[in-house]
Amino acid sequence: MSLKLFFAPGACSFVPHAMLEIAGVNFEPSMVKLHKGEQRTADYLALNPRGQVPVLVDEGVVITQIVAILLHLDAKLPQAHILPASGMERTHALSLLAWMNNTVHPTFTHFFMPQKFSDDQAAQKAMQRFAVDRYRECLQEIDALAAKGSPWLFGEYPGAVDAYTLTLLRWGGYAGIDPTTFPAAWALAQRFAALPAVAVAVERERLELNVYKPAA
Repeated sequence: MSLKLFFAPGACSFVPHAMLEIAGVNFEPSMVKLHKGEQRTADYLALNPRGQVPVLVDEGVVITQIVAILLHLDAKLPQAHILPASGMERTHALSLLAWMNNTVHPTFTHFFMPQKFSDDQAAQKAMQRFAVDRYRECLQEIDALAAKGSPWLFGEYPGAVDAYTLTLLRWGGYAGIDPTTFPAAWALAQRFAALPAVAVAVERERLELNVYKPAA
């Protein structure tokens, strides 16, 4: 088995990174330093012309987009329990994963990188203010779901939506949102980060779980 994951510390690529560690398989982790523009190098753009992470290379075949990567790994590595195996639980987990990726994630992007959506600085500032409020609402929804799950969002195994929960909560700190104000989701994120396999990915990415800094 030949697997290589291109990831950026703190990005959504943490989700497949953590799940590969949970799976217990040999894979090659390759760090992409976004702040240094490594995603725009010729070699990386040859893999993914969009210049995004994550990228998974499986036996020489390049796979992009986090949902596609997770579905591929779920089929290849059933022992990782990336998603529930079948039934409505799987359907609901897929629904939540898609929403996290197509709604919650882009909402944060509107705060973190408003320049992607407007070159007007006043519009960018207004966009950021609006995005923070919408992002907080998304985290509240995740917290309500976490309050119903035990110990994980779906079933007895930690999976992709738990990893994404940790990532999204971390990002909230950059937007001035204290993750501890979402007690159920915060407890879930801490449980997930404390798993020995996940701790390997956390250490490799040198992640600080709570990046929130109170206003002076």
